[in-house]
Amino acid sequence: MQRRQLLKGMAGAALGSAFGMPAFAQSGAWPTKPVKVVNPYTPGGTTEVIVRLMAERLDKAFGQPFVMDYRPGAGGSVGSGYVATQPADGHTILISNTGPLAVGPSLFPNLNYDVTKSFSYITLFGGAPILLAVKADSPIKTLADYVAATKVAPDAVTYGSSGIGSVGHLAGVLFMQKAGVTFKHVPYKGAPEAQQGVLSGEITALWDTIGAHAAQIRAGALRPLAISGPDRLSVFPNIPTIKELGYPDVVATNWFLFAGPAGLSNTVAGKINDVCQTAMKEAVVQERFSGIGLAPLGNMSSAEIAKFVALEAERWAPVVKASGAKPA
Repeated sequence: MQRRQLLKGMAGAALGSAFGMPAFAQSGAWPTKPVKVVNPYTPGGTTEVIVRLMAERLDKAFGQPFVMDYRPGAGGSVGSGYVATQPADGHTILISNTGPLAVGPSLFPNLNYDVTKSFSYITLFGGAPILLAVKADSPIKTLADYVAATKVAPDAVTYGSSGIGSVGHLAGVLFMQKAGVTFKHVPYKGAPEAQQGVLSGEITALWDTIGAHAAQIRAGALRPLAISGPDRLSVFPNIPTIKELGYPDVVATNWFLFAGPAGLSNTVAGKINDVCQTAMKEAVVQERFSGIGLAPLGNMSSAEIAKFVALEAERWAPVVKASGAKPA
């Protein structure tokens, strides 16, 4: 009986490998059910692009679907906090970014998570600059025009972002500090809503991660004024940086990563990271990431990512404090 069971198990493993599915996916090893990927933003943003690219490859690698679960709110803090409370069994992971992990701790005093203790970091995908853009037919044609408009009628100039605590929100605050101007922030649930706010004329401009708005830039619906990255993007070489336009201290990127609840096994985290790192070497993924303005930040270990997040939280803390921003 034992011999027959052993042979049956060996045959099953061989069959799984023959169809391109890892042998461990056939056993009781992780994952034993669909893996939920919590997206703390509404559909249509950069987080969704990253997850869909990775999920396609993770599905094949592990023989279980990686399913998007949208939980937007509070600048990404709602969904991020949800993952922090889930079992660390590898069946719930998070796609998150600078907002809830580096800005949120200073902005929201009652978060149910600690970025240094509540998560097991898995993969750092890269960083994308913040875009400052207006509607294509806006009378504001340059960053200088934008600054002039805020000085003439600051109460009439508004900007949208993906929410209070998002990097777009704080990049706008950082610019106000360095440029000595004032304009009103209008938070939205996510990038698509902020974009619609500009296109409908509800707000003057948006400050948001460029990837979520690349299609509308190419279509000519949005007029980009500048980006907050350290350098121009090869895919949008005509968009100047805020730095080169006279504000060298206004440099910020929105980085994206996978994380799980604290206590996630190194084995599971390593398996996910291996698939993601392999995927990021594919030409099609590199082209897609480049198209949304996402630049690589290196293959960091879990501990290195945790240190990186902690340093970013320290960097944004004084900006949050100086802004006087309060949760809605």
